[in-house]
Amino acid sequence: MPEPIRVIVTGAAGQIAYSLIYQLAKGDVFGADQPLYLHLLDIPPMMGVLEGVVMEITDCALPLVKGVVATADLAVAFKDVDAAFMVGSMPRKQGMERKDLLSANVKIFKEQGEALDKYAKKTVKVLVVGNPANTNALMCAKYAPSIPKKNFSAMTRLDHNRAQAALAQKLGVGVADVQNVIIWGNHSSTQFPDVAHASVLINGSKKSVSDAINDKDYLQGDFVKMVQTRGAAVIAARKMSSAMSAAKAAGDHMKDWWFGTAPGQHVSMAVISDGSYGVAADIMFSFPVSIKPGGEYQIVQGLPVSDFARKMLDITAEELLEEKKDALSLCQD
Repeated sequence: MPEPIRVIVTGAAGQIAYSLIYQLAKGDVFGADQPLYLHLLDIPPMMGVLEGVVMEITDCALPLVKGVVATADLAVAFKDVDAAFMVGSMPRKQGMERKDLLSANVKIFKEQGEALDKYAKKTVKVLVVGNPANTNALMCAKYAPSIPKKNFSAMTRLDHNRAQAALAQKLGVGVADVQNVIIWGNHSSTQFPDVAHASVLINGSKKSVSDAINDKDYLQGDFVKMVQTRGAAVIAARKMSSAMSAAKAAGDHMKDWWFGTAPGQHVSMAVISDGSYGVAADIMFSFPVSIKPGGEYQIVQGLPVSDFARKMLDITAEELLEEKKDALSLCQD
């Protein structure tokens, strides 16, 4: 068996983590032969709940789990970790302004970024799940200057999965038959789910999703709106936010980042912008990426961008620039 890796989950007593931890421990993300130590971080008032989670991990009797570290101490939590799932964040509460939300999260991700910088491996892959995910990831990277910015990513895979599943349902095919949808921009209601470069396998024949659906108004209207507002729809129905699907998406994101994407396929990840597609540099923006075995990702280049897509990319980029400006104004240094 390979040497064990160390994987941290923050917000480990919460709902998303409850679904995610089992995937990690069972081998769904890092491989069925990859042993691991689980580092579980939460705030001191949640230590009792976290103790119960540790009991359940033990009771699952999963052979890949070589040990569990449950702690509220950042130095202990981030020590020598190979992969980080940054799930814990301050959620938006009723009446809370965006700047209030950013203020609370800048503090959290400043502290955790500094801990990553000081204690984690320099090769660590950091996936930020906690919202506002893109800007939280940007702040986390800012405060971990010794770790390359390309090692930080924010999750738009849930939106990607939602788009892929909705198209498969619309077309009456399996989810795996729909490939290369794209989520551009922010994990927010400004994101742009784009099918212009997506393909579908129907009766053994590959064709473009746009041609297969043949309804431009739907693909630029109801489809976009559904993906943008799906999280709110889940809350309205469930009275709680997406947890199972968010955990699955986090696992999918890290698995592809760890092992690579299939030839000819790309996935959506929010990564540090290098100016591709006319997007401002140095914001965490979701792009289509292809990933080599071992985890080196590249933004897919050269995709045609329609006038409609250009407008949508500009809207979501502007929101991210505003978030960045607000977040940086809250930094003390």
